[in-house]
Amino acid sequence: MNNPLLSQRLQQALGHTFVRADLLTQALTHRSYGAANNERLEFLGDSVLNCSVARALYDAFPELPEGSLSRLRANLVRQETLAEIAATLKLGDSLLLGEGELKSGGFRRPSILADALESLFGAVFLDAGFDEAQRVVRRLFDPLVAQIDPRASGKDAKTQLQEVLQSRRLPLPEYRLVGTQGEAHDQSFIVECVLAKPALNTRGVGKSRRAAEQEAARQACAQLQK
Repeated sequence: MNNPLLSQRLQQALGHTFVRADLLTQALTHRSYGAANNERLEFLGDSVLNCSVARALYDAFPELPEGSLSRLRANLVRQETLAEIAATLKLGDSLLLGEGELKSGGFRRPSILADALESLFGAVFLDAGFDEAQRVVRRLFDPLVAQIDPRASGKDAKTQLQEVLQSRRLPLPEYRLVGTQGEAHDQSFIVECVLAKPALNTRGVGKSRRAAEQEAARQACAQLQK
C-alpha cells in the first residue's frame, strides 16, 4: 500500500498487523492494476472463511443439523454480507485499482469489495497461520452469528420481517443509518427500521451496517408478533 495511514487503519480494523507487508499489498491489488493481484489469495481466503464460519456456527448451535448449518453459512458468506463488512472496514479506500475501475467506481462495487475481503483472509493465513486467520474472521463474523435465531430455518431477520409484511400485504420497511459511535477503527453503526403500516420504528446497533439492520429488523419482528 502506498498510504501508511490507510494501511495502519485497516490493520487496526482487522485486528492483525502484517509481518509481510507485501501480502497486504497483494490482497488489496485488483487484477486491473497489475499482474501480482489478489485472485490467488482470494482462493485461499474463501476456504479460510468457510471453515472459520462453519466452526463458529457449529459451536454456537450444537443442536442444529447439517442442512440448517449449511444454510446459515451460505447466508453469512454471500457476496452481499462480505461487501457490507468490507464497507465497514473502509476497504475501498485502500484498494489498488486500474484507471478504468477507478473511473467506474470499482472501489464501491460489491464483487470487488467481497473478493478483496476474502483475499485479506488468505493473506493473514499466509502471514501468521490458520489460527490467526480464523481469529480475524471470527472478530468480524461473531457479531452476526450472535444475532441468528436458530428457529428461523436459516432466514435472517430482514428476510423474516419482509415475509411477515408481505403476508399481511403491508409496505416493506425502510432502513436508515442514523449515526455511528466509537473510534474509526472500532465503530458501531446505528440503524432505524421504519414501518409505515403499522407505524413502528425500531433501532439496532452493530459492528457493521448490516448487523445493525438485522438487529433493528429482529426487534421489529418481535414487536409485530406481540
